[in-house]
Amino acid sequence: MTPAPRTELISGLLAAADRDAITKHVVGAVIPDGDGRVLLMRRAADDFMGGLWELPSGGVDPGESLLDALRREVREETGLPLVSIDDYLGHFDYTSGSGKRARQFTFAASADLGVPVRLSPDEHDAYRWADAAGQEQVSTAVRALLDIWQASANRR
Repeated sequence: MTPAPRTELISGLLAAADRDAITKHVVGAVIPDGDGRVLLMRRAADDFMGGLWELPSGGVDPGESLLDALRREVREETGLPLVSIDDYLGHFDYTSGSGKRARQFTFAASADLGVPVRLSPDEHDAYRWADAAGQEQVSTAVRALLDIWQASANRR
């Protein structure tokens, strides 16, 4: 197991977000299976950005750390408990459904894959373990993070 990203890194990420006037923090996880595929979920049609394939992700609650939020959000959205948070991959900014400036901080993580995926139906209507071709269905920002994850995985 790789140690979780250091406290100094997390503090620096949050300070940079503050300097950039980001008002909503979001966390996301690249969760691979043993075959090089990653977990993607499709947003429910009637939700913000409906139909978009995305990583497990969600908002950070007030007073919650990024890593605690990541563990909570992955569990809430997928039913999967995280075993480890391995690496910080990067971030992207967007305007949230409520009009806030949001930044998604994305991490590579490992989950207990012995637990079945269980979606939160009000947020997602499908999931898949996507190979390289399936990963092309995500946004350009998520695709860039998947490329970083793949490059990092190839160095190990």
